[in-house]
Amino acid sequence: MSKDREITSTRRVNYAQAEVYKAWSNPDLLARWWGPKGFTNTFHTFELNPGGTWQFTMHSPQGASFDNKCVFVEIVPNKRLVFDHVEPVHAFQVIATFDSQSEGTLITFRMVFKSAEECKRSRKVIEPSNEENFDRLEAVLSDHFKAKA
Repeated sequence: MSKDREITSTRRVNYAQAEVYKAWSNPDLLARWWGPKGFTNTFHTFELNPGGTWQFTMHSPQGASFDNKCVFVEIVPNKRLVFDHVEPVHAFQVIATFDSQSEGTLITFRMVFKSAEECKRSRKVIEPSNEENFDRLEAVLSDHFKAKA
């Protein structure tokens, strides 16, 4: 895999692997944190199985709406989620892994684009947005689970 087509973001959180996975796989929790700061989501379908679709609309703080469609490729409970983001603007694959560590979980969020050009064009927006996404995830985890001591 060519690194010029990838954007990888990581975050270690003080929550158990199963709790982190639940925040990614439970649509009620996922809708609360998916996207950059200030965004909200409306989920239309969330079929968590290989070949299942995830269709949703992201709403920006400025009022714009962005329709998204993803197709799940691989699901390994508590360890890995792979899905293809197929429309409308960006085409990429997400490989999210959840690695248990002594004091929490290491999340690796890897986005693989079809072309180096599309990746380069998207990088300036996606890298800081992924960090905001992780911040929002940690807030939801904090609301629902107790952090490891």
